[in-house]
Amino acid sequence: MRKYKALFSSDWSECLSPNGPFDPLAYIYPDLLPELEKVFREYTSNQITLQVAVQCIRKSASNLLTMEQMDSYLDAEFKTYNGVIELIEWCRSNDVLFMLNTTGTQGYFQLAVSKGFLPKIPIIAANPFISYPGNAPREAYQFQVNEIADKGVNTRAAMDKFGFSAPHVIIMGDSGGDGPHFEWAAKHHIFKIASMAKYSLQSFCDTRSIEIDYFFGLKYAKGQSRDVMRELEFDFEDLTAMIQSRINLG
Repeated sequence: MRKYKALFSSDWSECLSPNGPFDPLAYIYPDLLPELEKVFREYTSNQITLQVAVQCIRKSASNLLTMEQMDSYLDAEFKTYNGVIELIEWCRSNDVLFMLNTTGTQGYFQLAVSKGFLPKIPIIAANPFISYPGNAPREAYQFQVNEIADKGVNTRAAMDKFGFSAPHVIIMGDSGGDGPHFEWAAKHHIFKIASMAKYSLQSFCDTRSIEIDYFFGLKYAKGQSRDVMRELEFDFEDLTAMIQSRINLG
């Protein structure tokens, strides 16, 4: 088993990518866009659970995406923020275990990696409600996110498996859906980064006296609409210096 120096456990949707987890469904079934946006905002602001969100989507979309439909979506719409691929590659080159810990679907990442849009990522903890069996190495998908609280469980499991202590772990998220992950991390003195921080995450942390250690990108006020064009001006490769300093690499 490869020896890593640190763990970087990050959300994906609107955190490393401007796209949302239900965008592939909205692309194939555009009439569902209002319902999908409503469900997404409800669970990322902790109004409903992730499982309830999935149940709502299953009722709205009688047919989930085939591999061909997901492939079509990725060809047309796959995006990351600037420097995200470089950040992932930097982690690999510097023995930092990069872990995606996201409510996005397994099938999205299975095809994004197999098509070469993303480099191979050691651990992708994602929601299995859309997945394509046999289309990815099992070890990369050993963890799942069936409920938001699973993010902390997954990070803890990765820490135990690879022998990381808290000072060598960083987590990153953007919305209230990452709030429970931040709350878990705060209890264990783990460094927390808010990327494109939504007010829902700030509010979750403020009401629980959780300190966000580092803000990257935009920091949204209550009621402020997303500004994707401004979000795209930030370069995530800029995080590497902070990560290196934080975990004392090199």
